[in-house]
Amino acid sequence: MKVALTGTTGFIGSHVLTELRARGHDVIALVRNDADADTVAATGARPAVVDLYDRPAVVGLLSDTEGAIHTASPGDATSANLDSAVVDAAIHAFAGTGNPYIQISGLWIYGNNLSVSEESPLDPPAFVAWKEPIERRVLSEREMRGVVIVSSTAYGDGGGGLPGILLGSPRDDKGNLVMLGTGQQHWSDVHVADLADFFARVLEDDSACGRFVLGNGARATVAQLTEAAAVAVGAPGAVPGSDDEARARVGDAFAEVLLLDQGTVAAKARAELGWQPTHPSLVEEFRNGSYRASTT
Repeated sequence: MKVALTGTTGFIGSHVLTELRARGHDVIALVRNDADADTVAATGARPAVVDLYDRPAVVGLLSDTEGAIHTASPGDATSANLDSAVVDAAIHAFAGTGNPYIQISGLWIYGNNLSVSEESPLDPPAFVAWKEPIERRVLSEREMRGVVIVSSTAYGDGGGGLPGILLGSPRDDKGNLVMLGTGQQHWSDVHVADLADFFARVLEDDSACGRFVLGNGARATVAQLTEAAAVAVGAPGAVPGSDDEARARVGDAFAEVLLLDQGTVAAKARAELGWQPTHPSLVEEFRNGSYRASTT
């Protein structure tokens, strides 16, 4: 397929790009500048330098494809505006075609829930509350095949924002990493290569539509994750923190999502698309894999 992809130089988007190219897809990489264009061209993708807020230009690019995947995010207060702009362009470009438009989301939109599924009620903290109305537009549009992939914490290959937060945890006077909160909250996670595999499966299967919740089912506690991160960075161990310390460290809004207690087994993804995570868990990666290798 000829498919447009945003976020190709980001952690998740770059892995999606690699997976799509490995499967033989013709990827049009929507990038911000010539430097990014050179980076993605080296992968075999065809770069298109474009401002994602330039609706006519984005519509023109998407209209010449058979589908689009949106993973780009500035990760700041402009994230909602960017997602809205890309969705507007996709709806216009794909009107009446039934072409797939696939957008990434995150598990935080469900709030505290150890058994998140697609039927679970949304309960987004303020940090991600803006996502719901945009995703509703994607899923309600009948003239394209709208899909929202709700990802757990992505990790792997020594990268990812949240693994980086754990690896960079402050230390107590004995050198131990200080956990976010008490460490008793569970985080659901997914290896970025398994996540990229699922994006490709959704793109290629015309029956895939709606919302898909993705996670590997490991559901480790932040205590277990931080103890494993200590191994990766050579710290003697990890000690509980407090909710107040977490808020002071990352701010009230971000701390609220990092303190959520969440889990999922991704039953729909497994049943409908045959998806099976094949990579080690984040705890295993911290202790024996790419993160340890990158810090020693």
